[in-house]
Amino acid sequence: MITTRRQRWWLALAALAVLALTAFFLMWRPALEPQAAAPRVDAALVARGANLSRLGMCAACHTVDPLRPFAGGLALTTPFGTVHSTNITPDAQTGIGAWSFEAFERAMRQGVSRDGHLLYPAFPYNHYTRLAQDDMRALYAYLMTRPALSAPARENRMTFPFGFRPLLAFWNLLYLDESPWRPDPGQSAEWNRGAYVADTLAHCTACHTPRTLLGGPDLKRQLDGGEAEDWYAPALNAKSPSPTPWTREHLATYLRTGIAPGHAVAGGPMQDVVVNLGQADAGDVGAVATYIHGFLKHAPARAIPAPGPLPAPGDKDPDLARMRLGYETYAMACASCHDAGRGASSGAALQLQGAVALYDPDPRSLVHIIREGITPPDGAPGRWMPGFATVLNDAQTTALAAYLRRYGANAEPWEDLDEAVQKARTQ
Repeated sequence: MITTRRQRWWLALAALAVLALTAFFLMWRPALEPQAAAPRVDAALVARGANLSRLGMCAACHTVDPLRPFAGGLALTTPFGTVHSTNITPDAQTGIGAWSFEAFERAMRQGVSRDGHLLYPAFPYNHYTRLAQDDMRALYAYLMTRPALSAPARENRMTFPFGFRPLLAFWNLLYLDESPWRPDPGQSAEWNRGAYVADTLAHCTACHTPRTLLGGPDLKRQLDGGEAEDWYAPALNAKSPSPTPWTREHLATYLRTGIAPGHAVAGGPMQDVVVNLGQADAGDVGAVATYIHGFLKHAPARAIPAPGPLPAPGDKDPDLARMRLGYETYAMACASCHDAGRGASSGAALQLQGAVALYDPDPRSLVHIIREGITPPDGAPGRWMPGFATVLNDAQTTALAAYLRRYGANAEPWEDLDEAVQKARTQ
C-alpha cells in the first residue's frame, strides 16, 4: 500500500497531537488552595531549618541583592535558556506566603508549583525529593519566618522548544526518582550523614556530574566532572584533575573557607557554596568532606611539574609566537604574585603549577579566572585576585592560557581554547 504525501502529513499531525495530549496528561497537577496565614513554628525548628538552608545554599540562587535575601531574581544560564530564580520569602502575593506545607513539599519533591505548573529543574528538586520529612518541615519553618519581601517573578527566556513546559513531564519520567534516601550499612555514621547532605541538600552531583543531552544527570559517570554557569566543575573522584592530593582535613577546610594548603582558592560558583557552608554546622560540612574524600582518595598521585622554560627564539615550534606572547603576558600580569608563592597576604599567591584550572579537561575556568579574577561575594572574607578583562586582549588571554597549560601543567593543548576565550568575552 502506497502512502501519499497527504497521508504522511496527517499521520505526523496525529502523532504530534497524541504527543501533546500525553504531555498535558502527564504534566497536569491541580492548584492547591492558598493558606490564610503562616503556621506557628517553634524556635528550635526554625534554627534547624536555618542550618539546612545553608547546607542547601538556598540563598545562593534565590538572592540577587544581599539586602533582600531569598527574594529571587537571579539569572541562571543553562544550555536550554535562562531561568530566573523566584521569591521564596513569605510574601503572600509574590512569594510563598500563601503556600501550605503540602504545596511546599510538592514543589520540593515533584517540581510542581502551588498553582500546578511544572518547575524547571534548574531548581534541583530531583535532589530535594529525597529529603527526610522532618528536614522538609524544618526548612519550611525557616523560610516561612523570613522577612516577607515583594518581588514579582522575572520572565524566563528559554530557547525553542524548551519554553513548552509540558516537555518537563517527560524529563521527570526520565530523571525524577522519588524513592527515599537510604543509608549504606557498610559505612560509618559520619559517611552516611555526608552522603545524605551531599546527595539531597548540597546537590553536589548537580554541578560535578556530566549531563545528558536532555540535561539530566548522567549517573553512570557520577562525580566525573560537570559544569556550572560556564565554569568547569572538576571531577570529585578518581578522575580528579587536582595536581595536589586532597586530604579529608584539607577538604573540610576548603568547603568552609574556600582555601586549603596546596590548593587553589575557590572561584566562580563555588564561592557562594563556600559562603553558605562556612555558616553551616561544622559537623555536617565535615561529614560531606568525609563522604567526598571517599571518592577523591582514589585519584592517582600526580607529580607537579617544574616551571617550563621560556621558548628560545630558535626553537622549531609552530606555536612559538603564541608561547612567547604567553610568557611575556605572564611576566607582566601574573609573576609578581604567583612566583612569590602563597603567603599570609593577598600579595602572594599559589604557584600556578599547583592550580587545578591548568589541569582541567577544558579551559573555561582558567579563562574566567584570567578575565574576571576572584572576588569574594559581598561582605564575605576571602582571597582576592584582580581580573584582567580590561587589560588583556583576546590574543594575550589565549596565549597566557596556552602557555600555562603547556609550561605550567605540562599537558596537551586545549583544542577549544580560542572558542572559550571568545565566548567569555561575549557573555
